[in-house]
Amino acid sequence: MRASLYDNGLLQHDWHPHIFAYYFKHWQGYEMAFHHHHSTEIMYIIQGGCQIEVQRADRSVDRLTLKKGDFILLDAEVSHRLLVEQGCRMLNVEFGFAPASEAAPSVRAMTGDELSKLWQRQRSYWLLTDQDEVYAILKGMVLELDNQASGQGTLIHLLFSQLLIRLARLLAEAESSEYQQMEHYVKLSIEYLHHNYDQDIQVKDVASAVSLHPGYVQRIFKQQTGRTINEYLTSLRMDKAKMLLSRTDIPIIEISDYIGLNSRQYFHALFKKHSGMTPMDYRRSTASESRHYPKSGDDS
Repeated sequence: MRASLYDNGLLQHDWHPHIFAYYFKHWQGYEMAFHHHHSTEIMYIIQGGCQIEVQRADRSVDRLTLKKGDFILLDAEVSHRLLVEQGCRMLNVEFGFAPASEAAPSVRAMTGDELSKLWQRQRSYWLLTDQDEVYAILKGMVLELDNQASGQGTLIHLLFSQLLIRLARLLAEAESSEYQQMEHYVKLSIEYLHHNYDQDIQVKDVASAVSLHPGYVQRIFKQQTGRTINEYLTSLRMDKAKMLLSRTDIPIIEISDYIGLNSRQYFHALFKKHSGMTPMDYRRSTASESRHYPKSGDDS
């Protein structure tokens, strides 16, 4: 039996879907403990709303808000919990895969390239929005499963394959949209750093400026730029220090204040680490560059 939707064996061998559990449930004022399933799970919001917390491999937690028409796809063994303040009605379906028999085509045969596309977008979870298509497929599966005479036969296999194809396409759309959103938020974060590098900036300040969770901002910033926020900020400050040293007559002891570093000693150590020379040596090496900052007593 295979539990994960991203099991490589699904692309190499013939498997049939196996529905472990499915149920409708109306939750009211409920807080679930963290847990995980030995199966992949879809939690589809039919009415109301809720929050779901998902624990990542590094033990950090993502809190997701779901409303009507949203659903979360959780891979097997992913720790999560449900939080409901008011009312939330949902449909839960837990599934895995069993070796295929000769009676019906395998998942691989019925989904073709879509299964490969789905497998390439491996994540512990996906939060997606549906236009009733996924819900219609899920309801059809549930009705067929409730028909005890049919068991988990051909129609279930067909509906499940249709579900995987729709999921693959939704994931592709979500990935494209998410990338564009990440680019937007990282751009806003960089603008904030460039406008405020002279102040004492922490990650939480950047997150607040772009209205996102600090952990999420850190993650997408590193993905987009290859550097953490603090690494980018330090590099930005050092570039500004070099400009001030080479093009102005601002006293070296004051430059640390101009770039948001309260400690002059720390500024000297940091500058030497990044440039290979002290601020004084750097100024001397660039003494031939023109300086536009007015000297003391110069009114021009």
